[in-house]
Amino acid sequence: MYLVERRHRKQLDHGTHFATRFGAIYFVTICCVARHRNSLCHESLAAMLFTTARLYHAKARWYLNLLLLIPDHLHLLIGIDGKAPLSDIVRDFKRIIARTTGIKWQRNYFDHRVRKDESLPEKADYILNNPMRTGFVTRANQ
Repeated sequence: MYLVERRHRKQLDHGTHFATRFGAIYFVTICCVARHRNSLCHESLAAMLFTTARLYHAKARWYLNLLLLIPDHLHLLIGIDGKAPLSDIVRDFKRIIARTTGIKWQRNYFDHRVRKDESLPEKADYILNNPMRTGFVTRANQ
């Protein structure tokens, strides 16, 4: 019998960064457990996701700049005011969607804080072009 060492994905520290206390903009990716399957792009489910995202915006949990659904993950460009850590906001959003739709999310999420020297439109373009880059669509307007 061989002892096999399992490789574990490095856990990112989603603790409260000093910048989040004063507000920040984040590029967030949340993935479904079922990769390479159409889990999110169904009309009723997508409508519920967008409604919940708008509700979070209306209640100032986040300030929604952009939300894009891909069949097995979603991208967000959001601002937060620092009243709650990003990890709590994302956890609660994932929990609401999971309870109402049955979607199973991966345990963590990916985030990138947009810094002052980075271009917000550049990040938005990256998100908007993701479906073409990954081959889900052939034209940007699909």
